[in-house]
Amino acid sequence: MAERDASVVHLDLREGYRFVVDMGGDQTLTMDEPPPLGEGAGPNASTVLGAAVGNCLSASLVYCLRRAHLEVESLETEVVVTPVRDERGRLRIGAIKVRLHPVVAGDSVGRVGRCLELFEDFCVVTESVRHGIAVDVAVDAATSSGAPTTSTAEGTLATDHDDGPSSQDE
Repeated sequence: MAERDASVVHLDLREGYRFVVDMGGDQTLTMDEPPPLGEGAGPNASTVLGAAVGNCLSASLVYCLRRAHLEVESLETEVVVTPVRDERGRLRIGAIKVRLHPVVAGDSVGRVGRCLELFEDFCVVTESVRHGIAVDVAVDAATSSGAPTTSTAEGTLATDHDDGPSSQDE
């Protein structure tokens, strides 16, 4: 089986904290922070992460059920993304709770049970999030004053005119 190509997305700041995300082709998504920071004109990153985990688990379960020759009449999935504060008071994702509610035609408890044992292991997003993802961050910034700007290890910006990295929370 061939590996998938890397996914490439482009984000363009429109105003405030609203971004248009171009996922290639005609696929776009507007993302925004909820009030009071943003206007809530779209989901924020935490919500999209929850949707990605929920979608991947849902698709993986449907794939397994169909491979077991079961008819999936419906599937509803609920994802709850819970933020927590870390030891420095910064918001982080503390937990993602997913509840899947499939309805399968007929009486095939044995084949459904086998899928329930397997499907999570084949969910690319969930298993990646569970085990951690290496995230390499680089910032190539320009300032209107022309002052050199660099990326720090924490991913915050510092210029020659700053006293150090910003302490603003994301």
